[in-house]
Amino acid sequence: MNPTLHSPWRRVVGIGIVLSLVVGVIVLAFSWPGVTSESKNLPIAFVGEAAQLEQIEGALEQSAPGVIAPVTADDRADAVDRIEHREVYGAIVLGAQPEVLQASAASPVVSGLLATVAAQLQVQLTAAAAAQAQAAGVPAPTIAVTVTDVVPLAATDPRGVGLASAAFPLVLGGMIGGIAITMALVGAWRRIVALLVYAVVAGAVVAGVLQGWLGVLQGDYLANAGAYALAFAAIGAPIVGFAALVGRAGVALGPVLFLLIANPISSATQPVEFLPEPWGAVGQWFPPGAAATLVRELSYFPKADTTFPWLVLAVWALAGVLLALLGHFRERGAATQEALEEAVEEGALSEPRSS
Repeated sequence: MNPTLHSPWRRVVGIGIVLSLVVGVIVLAFSWPGVTSESKNLPIAFVGEAAQLEQIEGALEQSAPGVIAPVTADDRADAVDRIEHREVYGAIVLGAQPEVLQASAASPVVSGLLATVAAQLQVQLTAAAAAQAQAAGVPAPTIAVTVTDVVPLAATDPRGVGLASAAFPLVLGGMIGGIAITMALVGAWRRIVALLVYAVVAGAVVAGVLQGWLGVLQGDYLANAGAYALAFAAIGAPIVGFAALVGRAGVALGPVLFLLIANPISSATQPVEFLPEPWGAVGQWFPPGAAATLVRELSYFPKADTTFPWLVLAVWALAGVLLALLGHFRERGAATQEALEEAVEEGALSEPRSS
């Protein structure tokens, strides 16, 4: 009987070290965005007279440096239109009836910041009015700043927790589809068809759960289902494609690219501007970020231009399909070449003679 062979101690120690480094990378990937994010560069519309706006903007910059990036709007209606098109997160309207406009559907975090800004604005306006009244020898007026939620979250998801929480299962769903189909099926065309079937059905099911059951999603059901279907395809297809090119080891693409890299910078739970530059913008070029933005805009911002996230998801899905076909045809070519070589070796075919 042969003695049992044990793994070398060098390999034992090496595997322990490598696995510990993997855990460190995972912790870093998921912790880094939250630790390094900060409130900054938020586009906020301002409405009012130039002199008054300059004074208020200066006071806000002094109290919260770099948090607000002012955008001038013509009037309140223009500010609301910019919010609905997702050009700004909110607005500060000055005049006889000062008002702060917010959109909790865009970001509950920013809405909280704007509520704080409203309180600070009321203090500043009250102090300015009191000084003017004292100089004129008249009673000081009462200043009240109204806070209006222009695009509120649904009553079924008042804090936006459901919408934000749905982003991570979306990534897992796309990965599970791509990995499971790659491992269970043989043949590029069969994998592609299975992935398309999976994406369509999974998109319909997920949208049905989130919209019909939980009430997290709003808007048109078919549009939401299509967005989730394309997102699943955009994540699953590259996994199938890389596996067709490099073998089943290509399934590692999913966890590395989509889970460790793209998901943390997707801005699904915070504004893009909060992440260190340029990672917030970079995240929108990957399926998790594009899908999170698309689903939010389809649900709450029908006036917003959704061309970019649709294109991002479509390009990723198409690229995955093309990679799968490339691997398929390359494998067929290699098999044909191998068959010809075997035939020549067996004498079934004769190599051409030189003249």
